[in-house]
Amino acid sequence: MQQRLPSLLDPPITFGHRGARAHAPENTLESFELALRLGASGLESDVWLTADRIAVLDHDGVVRRGVRRRPISEFTRAELPAHIPTLFDLLERCGTEYALSLDLKDPESAAAIVDVVRNTDEAMLERVWLCEASFERVVELRTAFPVDSTPVRLLQTTRLDRIKETPEQRAAALSLHGIDGINLHRTDWNGGLVALVHRFGLMAFGWDMQLEHELRDALRMGLDAVYSDHVDTMIDAFHDEIGT
Repeated sequence: MQQRLPSLLDPPITFGHRGARAHAPENTLESFELALRLGASGLESDVWLTADRIAVLDHDGVVRRGVRRRPISEFTRAELPAHIPTLFDLLERCGTEYALSLDLKDPESAAAIVDVVRNTDEAMLERVWLCEASFERVVELRTAFPVDSTPVRLLQTTRLDRIKETPEQRAAALSLHGIDGINLHRTDWNGGLVALVHRFGLMAFGWDMQLEHELRDALRMGLDAVYSDHVDTMIDAFHDEIGT
């Protein structure tokens, strides 16, 4: 059996993708609660802002009205379907003792997220991972939220084929600008790349880990976090590989 390579986070985070998506309707409070009950140490979702600037959790960011689909940004919170929760709803229902990974689907949502978390439980900020696809925007976020005053974590979420320079050059640039890590699709990772990213002090996160062998391989290569729809499978793999 391949020896497990060390991760920077010990233990690695197990994120329930959109809650427990394989077990309950995604991005609902019930799904988030279930993910935690099944053993996930983190929750993942996507954040959008409503017309009245409320941070809400939804994947597509659109609401169907008859045959029309309109963006969430055109609705106030009160006008949204009941199944779409706010970030405050999540923290109120599920508490704050877990890691929280949030994709910034609205570029202006970061400030709203920080405000909600800070006003609910400031200690949670260091367990919040804001995921941004754009290198330029994630660097701007570090400037807007310096670590000494706002210890929120920042990740660039991307794919290797979208990076123009070498992985080493991108890792060096992220580290230089104080970004906490990089979040890549499971097919992009291998043990060598994880070691390279760790060499620059960056966390290595991997998304779309659905099968047992994918999760086991990811944990053995030293990833610091994995994301899965199948929380039960993820937790079984975690206990077998990490042993805690």
